Amino acid sequence: MQDDTVFALSSGGLPSGTAVIRISGPHATRVFPTMVRTVPAPRHAQLSNIYHFQTSEVLDKALVILFEDGRSFTGESTVEFHCHGGPATVEAVLFSLSEMPNFRPAEAGEFSRRAFENGLLDLTELEGLSDLITAQTEGQRRLALAQSSGSLKSLYEGWRSELIQQRAYIEAEFDFVDEDDVPGSVSEQVWSRIFALKNTIENHLHDNRRGEIVRDGFKIALIGAPNAGKSSLLNALARRDVAIVTDQPGTTRDVVEVQLNLSDQLVILSDTAGLRETSDVVEQEGIRRTRLKADEADLILWLQASDQAIVDCLFDRATRIWTKSDLMPPPTEHVYIAINTMSSNGLDDLLHFLQAQLKEHKLDQSDVLMTRERHRVALLEVVENLGQSLSPSQDSVVRSEHLRLAAESLGRVTGRIDVEDLLDVIFSEFCIGK
Repeated sequence: MQDDTVFALSSGGLPSGTAVIRISGPHATRVFPTMVRTVPAPRHAQLSNIYHFQTSEVLDKALVILFEDGRSFTGESTVEFHCHGGPATVEAVLFSLSEMPNFRPAEAGEFSRRAFENGLLDLTELEGLSDLITAQTEGQRRLALAQSSGSLKSLYEGWRSELIQQRAYIEAEFDFVDEDDVPGSVSEQVWSRIFALKNTIENHLHDNRRGEIVRDGFKIALIGAPNAGKSSLLNALARRDVAIVTDQPGTTRDVVEVQLNLSDQLVILSDTAGLRETSDVVEQEGIRRTRLKADEADLILWLQASDQAIVDCLFDRATRIWTKSDLMPPPTEHVYIAINTMSSNGLDDLLHFLQAQLKEHKLDQSDVLMTRERHRVALLEVVENLGQSLSPSQDSVVRSEHLRLAAESLGRVTGRIDVEDLLDVIFSEFCIGK
């Protein structure tokens, strides 16, 4: 439990119809004899005047809600003022709170951090909550809601409990081998269950990064020679002029990105510098960034203009796009999606292709997926240690130690153990008031 009490605007940008100011901590109820003259029943809204702490000036008339210690989002005594959302009103209430003894403004993510430290939410649930706040698409909303509701927590804690239980059987066998109430030769059962658990976690890892792609966006890189039509295609898909389009080669010197919502999924479309030999230092840097984008992309679209010499596609996994198709049909030796951005011919075919690619990453209701690289790294450590534990040539004590290390790696995902170095990074993703 924290010693100080924190407060912040918790409801987003101003002006707004209503602004929620949250106060949480051991001294939160001190607002009642000073700023609010009556105490509402817990978890019931009460319309009250909000007074200045020192001058008793009426600052606003607002709904006031009290959440008791242990029954709030943070797990602490919490008071919420549901004020009018004018900037001056909110500023006046926050200034009065700042003058209260042992009160201070909350830091970014501090309410959520207190919920974690008080055992109400684990790290995966908090990450899901952060993602839910920033979700832009239906796919992101569903994934974040499932995670914030404890889907990953339940899965990983179940695996961790299984590991702890099996390790206990192993240690019982070699610690109490002479005791009558400890069954002998439990090893066979234990190691068969560990083998099955290892396979389960490996299957969980073989997800084609679906959760991370839904959360971070499906990345598409538009790549090709200068004047291949990359910027025109970006503008056509975005339905607005995002990138500059000219007849002069090398107009695009840097990566230009636009976010799209296709099939309820976030798509990040990158227009890149044209690939060619050049002595221009700035253009060379743009080409270097083009290659980096290609490495990061989930899908590469290689554009070839019909009025240019055919350039060999530099990426085996790229999909070929034939641009300016009104001037000349694509050659038959390669499969192209032919488009003309001026007339929109072929754009529907391209969109259907993109939607088919996205369908591979679409979520089912029952999906429980990783959403962050840190989850994947920890689970790879789990699989590595489980593999080591299954080696019969090793001593039983060493094999049991690998089970302990595997359980610790799972515990770091949910925040049960050894996560102090992660907390600042995770909670920095939250804004003030969350």
